[in-house]
Amino acid sequence: MKRLNLVFLNQQGKNVTLSLVDPVEPADPAAIKAAMAEIIAQNVFSSPGGDLVQAKSARISESNTTPISIN
Repeated sequence: MKRLNLVFLNQQGKNVTLSLVDPVEPADPAAIKAAMAEIIAQNVFSSPGGDLVQAKSARISESNTTPISIN
């Protein structure tokens, strides 16, 4: 499963990651940057360390899960 991870800094300077499942590919860096700026401007999310104040990075990650039978 692929995820788009948006990493922000909060008021305490700590990382806060928002993950979106099944991102559109190829990723559009300008659109991602604009969306992150809008999230900050609208103050949509907060964290235990305060509001999100700065966009730090974005990345697409992929994980594969393989079940293991233990019976």
